[in-house]
Amino acid sequence: MDNFHLPAAFEEYSDARKAGFLKVKAAKEAGKQVAGCFCAFTPLEILDAAGLLTVSLCGMSPETITAAETVLPRNLCPLIKSSYGFYLTDKCPYTYFADLIVGETTCDGKKKMYELLGQGKKTYILHLPQGRDVPYAREMWIAELRRFMTFLEEELGVSITREKLKAACEQRNALRAARCRLMELLKADDLPISGTELYTFLDGIGFNFDLEDAIEKTNALADALSEQKSDKVTHGGKRILVTGCPIGGVFQKVVGAVERAGGNVVCFENCSGIKPARCMVDTNADDLVEAIADAYLDIGCAVMTPDSRRFEKLPALMEEFRADGVLDVALQACHTYLIEGRSIREICKAHGVPYMALETDYATADAGQIDTRIAAFIETLGE
Repeated sequence: MDNFHLPAAFEEYSDARKAGFLKVKAAKEAGKQVAGCFCAFTPLEILDAAGLLTVSLCGMSPETITAAETVLPRNLCPLIKSSYGFYLTDKCPYTYFADLIVGETTCDGKKKMYELLGQGKKTYILHLPQGRDVPYAREMWIAELRRFMTFLEEELGVSITREKLKAACEQRNALRAARCRLMELLKADDLPISGTELYTFLDGIGFNFDLEDAIEKTNALADALSEQKSDKVTHGGKRILVTGCPIGGVFQKVVGAVERAGGNVVCFENCSGIKPARCMVDTNADDLVEAIADAYLDIGCAVMTPDSRRFEKLPALMEEFRADGVLDVALQACHTYLIEGRSIREICKAHGVPYMALETDYATADAGQIDTRIAAFIETLGE
């Protein structure tokens, strides 16, 4: 058995994060290989069927940004700088232990980051079509997934059979269904869990390599919350839907600001929330690769031109979760989401739902300003 050493910075982390890191270390010592990914478009079922453990490498902390800025421009998305900084400093054991990094051609900044990561880590790039509605998009994406499967089979010396792929699709669908079930509890008048608690749980369960255990724990929490009658239930408060960029690095100051102002985040439309969780794979399809391609292309994201799926789905989510307001969070320098803000504002206006745009980064300097702005926004919802 190989002995894998943790990065020197391991002792700097909290006990909860250390536990996750120790799990990946144990998995490596047991002979498992790890694939790191960054995006909701990464076809996890194919990686599962190839026998790889998957983990998100999206940086969610400002602690490595200064190191990243020795290589990357300062006026770049904080998620990219944080992610690359963790690679550069060896501070994240998930990046450290990753045998393969799977990138995708979403934003230009990430594409260039993958080139830099590829100088030190084995990296594979999935070429995502830039528009879901163009005639060749589906066939292009199907071909990309087949190319990816061939690469994994040759690289790992495995065979990705239909049986393995079907089992992986069924398991991932079950996890998506469990996540949806938990998130949909926030459609209730009285909320059994806060937005902060929900997001923290869902983020943490994403680092559980035992998918059956993750499914069981998610359903168990949903069961407990469905049955509980306690003082923890939240009554009243304006209902906020959060859309826009990935918010892992800013959720405490953004979602926290909503809750400090007496509001409740009832829906995360972002790529770590309900949007990808509802993109189920048709496990009865004759061609499972095509079914996987179709499911992932259904994700609404600002990288698509036009972003028709996001524009179509957002009004339905506002109605379903009875949103009193929409908070559109864009990370600094994320031009795709910043530009789409105008369209989202018009959609909200057309449906009579107040809208607020918020641009921020991973620093805490604007935390007080964000508290003030969000409190003022929520106050207007009561008028």
